Formats: sequence, C-alpha cells, structure tokens
Amino acid sequence: MAKAGKTAEAEAVVAALIAEEFRRPVRSLSINRDAYSLNSLNGFVTTDAGAFFFKFHQEEGEDRMSGEYYRARLLAEAGLPVDLPVETSTKPGRQILLYRLRKDRRLAEVARDLDAERDPAKLAPVIEAQAALDRAVAEVYLRTLHPITAEQSRGEPIHRLFHERLRDFDRPGVIGGRFAAFYRDQDFVLPGVTLNWRALRGLRISFNGVTYRDSLGALFDAAFTGLEPGRFEGLGVTAHGDAHNANVWYEENEQPPRLSLFDPAFAGTHVPALLAEVKPTFHNIFAHPFWLYEPQVAATRFRANVERRGDVLAIETDWALSPLRTAFLERKAALLWRPLLAAMQARDQLPQDWRRLVKLALFCCPTLVMNLRANGTTPGAGAHNPVSSAIGLGIAAMMGSVPLEGAGDVLSAFLDSIEPNGSGRKP
Repeated sequence: MAKAGKTAEAEAVVAALIAEEFRRPVRSLSINRDAYSLNSLNGFVTTDAGAFFFKFHQEEGEDRMSGEYYRARLLAEAGLPVDLPVETSTKPGRQILLYRLRKDRRLAEVARDLDAERDPAKLAPVIEAQAALDRAVAEVYLRTLHPITAEQSRGEPIHRLFHERLRDFDRPGVIGGRFAAFYRDQDFVLPGVTLNWRALRGLRISFNGVTYRDSLGALFDAAFTGLEPGRFEGLGVTAHGDAHNANVWYEENEQPPRLSLFDPAFAGTHVPALLAEVKPTFHNIFAHPFWLYEPQVAATRFRANVERRGDVLAIETDWALSPLRTAFLERKAALLWRPLLAAMQARDQLPQDWRRLVKLALFCCPTLVMNLRANGTTPGAGAHNPVSSAIGLGIAAMMGSVPLEGAGDVLSAFLDSIEPNGSGRKP
C-alpha cells in the first residue's frame, strides 16, 4: 500500500498491527517518506503509553526462512552500541519494533547532506564517528570470532539478505526469488539502448573503461551457488549484519558525536565472518552518492551513455564516490576488514576464495535490494530511471566480477588493501 502511494490505508494497517501485537491503543500514527527504507517502513506512533518510533520489515517468503528476527539484546551483551526496542514482534509477516522517541537524525541523512561537501573540516566529525563505530564493531568481531558449523550458519537470518533472495521456495535448488521477479525475461531501458534480459545476461560489462570478466547472468548463477548458507562453515562472529546508515543514530548532542545501532533484524551470534560487514560496506559507500536511494537526483547530477559493442555492454558515466564515501571506505578497510581477515588467516580459517565470496555478496546488495531496471513494476521495485539503472548495472558488475588483465577499479584496490600480509593475491 505504501509503495502504491496509499499512505492512509498503510497507516491504518500498521496501527492495527501495533494495537494487536502490543495491546496498546493507537491514538495517531504516521509513516515517514523515506528513501532509505527499501524493504521496510518506519514512522511515529502515539499510544496510551506515549510516543514511539516504529520500524516494520518484510521479506517475501519469510514464513519459510530460517533464523529469528530482531535479537537486539545479544548485540548489547556483546558490547555493541545499540538502541534496544521497547517492544518487539518477531512473527513472520509481523516484524515490528517500537523504540523510545528520540530527536537524533540517522547517519544516512547526515551523510547525505555531506555528499557534495569538499571541506575536510566539515566532513571530519562524521568520518571520525563512523571510524569509532568501525573500531567498536571490529573489537566485537575479533573477540567473538569462533568456529561455526554449516548448520549454525544456515540458522542465521543474515542469509535472508543474500541467498534467500535468490531462492525459488517452491523448487529447491533452482534460482528464482527476486532475480526472477526483477530481471528474468524483462526489458532494460538504458540511455542509448534497450535490451531484454535474454540478450543482456550473457554480455560482459565495461564500466568507465574497465571491462569485467563475468556477465551479469554468470554472477547471479555464481551467487546462488556460492552463497548457499551451508558453505559458510568456518568462522562466525556476533554481528548486526545490516548496519547500513539508515539503521544508525547520529547522536550529535554527544561530543564528539556518537553512533548507535538499531533495527537488528538480521543480528546473530554465528554470523559468517565474511558476510558480517558486507551490507554496511556496500550501502554506506558504493550506494552513494544518490544513485540507489535517490535515482531521480542521480539523473540530474550524473550523465550516462550505454552502447552495445559485440559481446560487451559499454557503460560510461561521470558517477564517482564522494570524498565522504571514499573516507568511509579507507577507514573501514584499515579499522575493520584488515584486522578481521588477518585474524581469520591466523587461525588458518580464511577461505582461499574469500575475495570471490565477498564480491558475490557485494553483488547481491544492489541487485536484490530493489529492482535496478528503469521504472520496474514488479513487487518491491524501485523507481529507477535509465541513468540510475545504467550506473547500478555498472556498479553491480564492479562488485561481483573482476577486471580483465591490466585494468583496475576502486573495489579491486580496496580488496588489495585488506589482503592479509599485503600479499595482493588475486582470485
């Protein structure tokens, strides 16, 4: 209802849900217009017990998924800065949290306002706040790093963000899910060319002069096989799992400003270590500026041109990471990913193909969180336009594949920088 613009009807449904689940008569409720809540709703509700901030999350097929939603207390017990909800419902289709009302902005909104900023002094407080959170999260990862079985891995809800979104629940072992709903047999309208998935799936992508080895079709198939939850037997950590900056409060009344996590829908104590920080790495860095969450802004800020050249789809755009996101990436590499991978290697538990696994999970972030096709109309689709769709497909190729020999990109440089012992091993 909310996606269809039927806000009043959606608010009535959420109000009834809160009243029924928490036995609190609802006096008023409003849903936020929020570009960052791609698979959820949030807003404000007043009950006979006071005013609250609410967050509702939904995954198609969740009644057949494994793992329990919303284990916030285990994050607090592990020492992570987390805002604990006042009320929690974890029933399939009724995942909703109530938080005490607060005036803090989310880090997503703070960072968005700084994406065009070039003054280091104005960026510094936010960069340092994010760095402090990265240090705190890394400390918990290293302290909680422990062996996990394939069964423990399968029981973690974080897989709902990756493999579960590729599953055909009616045909086990067959790729489907959001891939089928968003892309299979669909047309892609791009600047300068329109292609059906049947033609696009086998094309290599060239993004700003860098040609990638694997086609989008090959990457979806590899992700479906490679990210199967049972394959992550090895090392796990206690993690939030979905700490993108729309799930982070920016407490600027504190000096220096401090960050705290909320909405731990995918938290767990046996989260595969290689997956724990994938969503924050993508969504807080490569999803910006603008193209994923505000595609209409991207269409006015960036240009894109697409041309088919034989078996290559060439995408040229002036999109680039902003100074803020570049700083986030550099610090996340040094403060979190590098020590985590080093600790895994020290235990002789770092998979030889760790880069491939991380890249396949990163690939799932832009392609499965929303529909990257322009004006996609399938359930859960966003409002992409040809420019933002072209940028998104190019970034997806960068996330999942590797450049052909002699070329490089920002993600390859990042992965090289976190390689244990600086060996620079290639996949």
